[in-house]
Amino acid sequence: MKRIVAIVLAALAFASCLGNLPQDRLLGVGDKPLKNIEVSSIVTTPPAFPGMTIRQVIFENTGSEPVQVYAMETSRISFKSRKLWSLQPMTYEDRRDWVKPVEPGFHQDNYLGMSASDYGGGTPVVSLWNEDRNLTLGLVEPCLRMVSIPVTRRGNVTTAVIRKDYDEPFELGPGEMIVGYSDFIMESDGDFFKPLRAFSEFMQKAYGFEAPVSPDDAYEPVWCAWGYERQFTVDEVIGTLPKVVELGFKWVDVDDGFQICEGDWQANDRIGKDGMRRMTDAIHAAGLKAKLWWAPLLADSTSRAVAEHPEMMLIQKDGAHEFVSWWDSWYLSPVNPASWKFTEGIVDLFLKDWGFDGFKMDGQQLNLSAADYNPASGLTYPEEAQERHPEYFQKIYERANEIKPGCVLQICPCGCAINFFYLPWMNQAVASDPTSSFQIRMKRKVYAALCPDLAYYADHVELSDGGLDFPSQIGVGGIIGTKFTWPEPNPYAEQNGGSILTPEKEALLRKWVPIYTDKMLSKGKYLGLYSYGFDIPEGHVIEKDGAMYYAFYAPSWKGGSIELRGLEPGRKYTVTEYTADEPRSYEIDGSHPFINPVFTNNYLIEVK
Repeated sequence: MKRIVAIVLAALAFASCLGNLPQDRLLGVGDKPLKNIEVSSIVTTPPAFPGMTIRQVIFENTGSEPVQVYAMETSRISFKSRKLWSLQPMTYEDRRDWVKPVEPGFHQDNYLGMSASDYGGGTPVVSLWNEDRNLTLGLVEPCLRMVSIPVTRRGNVTTAVIRKDYDEPFELGPGEMIVGYSDFIMESDGDFFKPLRAFSEFMQKAYGFEAPVSPDDAYEPVWCAWGYERQFTVDEVIGTLPKVVELGFKWVDVDDGFQICEGDWQANDRIGKDGMRRMTDAIHAAGLKAKLWWAPLLADSTSRAVAEHPEMMLIQKDGAHEFVSWWDSWYLSPVNPASWKFTEGIVDLFLKDWGFDGFKMDGQQLNLSAADYNPASGLTYPEEAQERHPEYFQKIYERANEIKPGCVLQICPCGCAINFFYLPWMNQAVASDPTSSFQIRMKRKVYAALCPDLAYYADHVELSDGGLDFPSQIGVGGIIGTKFTWPEPNPYAEQNGGSILTPEKEALLRKWVPIYTDKMLSKGKYLGLYSYGFDIPEGHVIEKDGAMYYAFYAPSWKGGSIELRGLEPGRKYTVTEYTADEPRSYEIDGSHPFINPVFTNNYLIEVK
């Protein structure tokens, strides 16, 4: 009987520019290639996606003896270049950059399953580029598969490959076959933006994936109560509202700390029985909207939720509960009927009873879970829980919109590279605990490539370089946000001054919030005209209302020439330094679109 590891729904002349077929192989113990394995493949180039090749690889044991299969590798690509950059959007506990140079000796496994107890998932694409050429490799499957796309550099040659390591080696008998996952290879130019957009659009056509379109409310600026941290009080939030309104913010995010514990999402004694409703009533009375922080798929081991509903827990192969180390909690199974019924009640409590207008769903556990061995989950195989993980968010999305159409639903996977497959079930992306301003800008470009009509919240500005890098939020089309405290900080909050609304910080907010609300670049069209690593300074462009908005970033720029790409030859343009304290304008010709600015950190301009 033929063994099928994955059946591709449809296999879409391999690109001649790539030369011979990539090296596909089955591996035995010690990564040794197995003998007597015949490799064939179905390759097609979809006409709507120039440069893209879809591959389905088939392995057959043509020998007379069975072989032990430990791993499968398909669609290996090689890139010879002294200087190379990459997109590797997989999840690691250290929350590393997704975009980075590939230095000599570099290696990264890029496993799409669980890379730590509560970290996993990502987008199944790796992109490599230099200043002349781009090679991109990935999966085009209907759901996330637990494979790796390792990237390795030896000398000046960098390789990437789709690799499936089997948890338990299996025997492939004579005449038996393995059908590999559906891979794609794409050759183009520039950085990851073009191939990542092509990947997303292909998934829409092939599998009905729907890229989200955000409601207008999702683009409004955000004040978050996290400055008061977990010991916030209702009166502190209400007391800050006059300043929130005065400074031009439209959303109030009530953050972690209202609940009894993870899993028991009712209000705790500090908040009081009626405290949450008192907060939302005050927020709405001030003309603002209210979003509530929430960490779905979690339950503390001592919670009432676990005691009353043990059947909804995710169970590991050894019978133990799956542990979320960061939260000191257990996972709920994302596909267990009981966990959804429990979650539905929480959604109703937050939106109906308490009157919130949206969610900030938070935590790295949102990105992926481990395989589920709980019989109550009713799965055909344990890994089905990982593949169907996005269904949990689909149910939240549908229930929330049934209660409040247009409800703003943010998913913040705490530094994880987004699990591509739940993107349809959110309408506000977020920089998600960025470790630098670079990450704020880089993540915006990734989301813009995958889902051009998805609102992108740049998170609290306090998380940017220096805690006040508004240009990195606004210049790339991010939604501005802050977590200031006013008039006095909560004694439990961080006492480093980062959240306190000092006169200096207030002056900056009075400058940057009006710039954001006037230009609303977050609603513009992001254009991938500059490449990371090879276009210096780092450049971003947004087209909106007949104008082009350029943002350039460098520690120091001393008048070197910068090309303004995307302008029409022969047309005259006015360049305005719209974020300067005293905006200056000058003219350029589209036939020679070069400027020579002098700046520190950033240079933002409007070109009409």
